[in-house]
Amino acid sequence: MNQELFQLTDKVKALAVETGAFIREERKKFDRSNVKKKHAHDYVSYVDKESEKKIVTCLKELLPEAGFIAEEGSGSLNDEEYCWLVDPLDGTTNFIHDNAPYCVSIALRSKKELLLGVVYEICRDECFWTYKGAPSYLNGQEIHVSTVNSMEDAFIALGFPYDSTTYRPMAVHLIRSLYGNVGGLRLPGAAAAELCYVAAGRYDARIEAFLGPWDIAAGTIILENAGGKVTDFKGGDNYTSGYQVVASNGLLHPYLLKIIDEL
Repeated sequence: MNQELFQLTDKVKALAVETGAFIREERKKFDRSNVKKKHAHDYVSYVDKESEKKIVTCLKELLPEAGFIAEEGSGSLNDEEYCWLVDPLDGTTNFIHDNAPYCVSIALRSKKELLLGVVYEICRDECFWTYKGAPSYLNGQEIHVSTVNSMEDAFIALGFPYDSTTYRPMAVHLIRSLYGNVGGLRLPGAAAAELCYVAAGRYDARIEAFLGPWDIAAGTIILENAGGKVTDFKGGDNYTSGYQVVASNGLLHPYLLKIIDEL
C-alpha cells in the first residue's frame, strides 16, 4: 500500500506543480475585471475554474473509482471508498491582488482517514507533500514542526473567514488575548499553505473557522506527519469539515484551546 501511495503521491505532485505553473502564467496577464463574487468578500476567477478542470480530469485518470469534493463544484461524491479533496487555488483574494501566498491543494482520503496530501505554493515554488506512514517533505527535504513551547515566543497565523458577522467575536477575542502576548501574529490569507508553514516550523500555530474541507485536508496530513496537531476549538476531531480548525506544533495546543475557551 505504501509503495502505491508513494507512486500516486508522485503523480499528484507533478499535477500540482503543472497546475501551479498555469496559474503563475495566468497571473502575469490577469485582469481583475474577470473576477466574480461568490459571497461577500469571497471571490472566484476563471483561473480557479480552469485549474480545477485540469486537476479533476487528471485525477479521474489516476484513480477512476474515487469521488470528489472540490471548491468550485467539479466532480461528485456518491459514497465512494476514496475521495479527492481539491482546492485549485487557495488564496484567491491574494492571487487577485498579486499578493503571496496562494497555492494548489490536493488530498486523498478513504472513508476512515487521509491517505496523501500535496500543497504547491506557487509564489515560492514550494511543494509540500506526504502520504500515510511517511514523513512530510518540502521539495524533497524532510520537515518538522517547531519546538516552541512558550506562548511568549509563539509566531501564530490567524485566518479571518468571510463570515465576518459570525466570527467577529472570536476574531476580536483572539487579537485581544494574543496581540502583545505572543511572539507575533500574521494574517497571510491561504489556509492550505499556512498549515504547511506550521509543518515546516515557520509558524508555531494557526487558528481559523468556517473553512471548507478542501482548504485543510492536504495541509492537515502534512502537518500531522511533521509532528503537529489539528483539532476543533474544543480539542476534538470535528475539524475535518473545516468548521473550526486549531493547528499547532502540538506543544502550544493546550494554551491555544484554553484561550479559545475563555470567550
